[in-house]
Amino acid sequence: MEFVIITGMSGAGKSQAMKAMEDIGYYCMDNLPPQLLPKFAELCYESKRNIEKVAVVVDIRGGIFFEDLFRSLDDLKEQDLKYRILFLDAEDEVLIKRYKELRRPHPLNPNGRIIEGIEKERVLLQEVRNQANYIIDTSRLTIGMLKEEIAKIFLEGQELRKLTISVVSFGFKHGILLDADLVFDVRFIPNPYYVKELRELTGEDADVRNYVFRWEQTGVFIGKLMDMLNFLIPYYIEEGKSQLIIGIGCTGGKHRSVAIAKDIEEKLKGEGHRTIAIHRDYRLE
Repeated sequence: MEFVIITGMSGAGKSQAMKAMEDIGYYCMDNLPPQLLPKFAELCYESKRNIEKVAVVVDIRGGIFFEDLFRSLDDLKEQDLKYRILFLDAEDEVLIKRYKELRRPHPLNPNGRIIEGIEKERVLLQEVRNQANYIIDTSRLTIGMLKEEIAKIFLEGQELRKLTISVVSFGFKHGILLDADLVFDVRFIPNPYYVKELRELTGEDADVRNYVFRWEQTGVFIGKLMDMLNFLIPYYIEEGKSQLIIGIGCTGGKHRSVAIAKDIEEKLKGEGHRTIAIHRDYRLE
């Protein structure tokens, strides 16, 4: 029987992860007190319902029971009940935004600042994060992307890459991308905005992409950029970095940056990296 423990930061998407596990055939249990893990696993193993895949969410809502987690994991090992741990994480700023959107207090600091609760939780969860088999940073993942990541791991059996690369297009006129690790300015490429039939299109459209890539400097730039990324990425992974954000900026964030960000995403994916393209300054209809 496959037994998966889903845990991680509050607000990082554990409930959505559980729904994704249900969609691929796992029997799921939410908010199980850690001290009940061994008994629950034993019941599943002995069940006459032939339960083959189980996922349980264990998180800080368990209060003091969370302190029993490692004791329960040791009990599972003693019973020779094999398990895997999926840890959901997200950047502090993203977690704060999600709490504010939902108008919810943090469970560890209900009457105080959200960031203080997040900081306390990170300390409490550090050890279990270190022991996790899989870590997914959901900072820039949509629900659909999270489902895709979970399916890759638990349905397709693909190895989870430690580094998630976000290639983010943006427009300088809307402000620089503040959280980027690397920023590249592609305003040296002729602007499709000044071509009447292309102005209302975006870098997702074939005509715009053909225009952007017709120029020799575009191909040279992408070739040099990919050479640099292929040099840097192994060192980022070796350093333990879990999220790399590459900003691609043009004037409005609609044409050149979108086309190039998409092309870089496709190339990085083709080399086996976990990569997503995000377009900050326009929305697809």
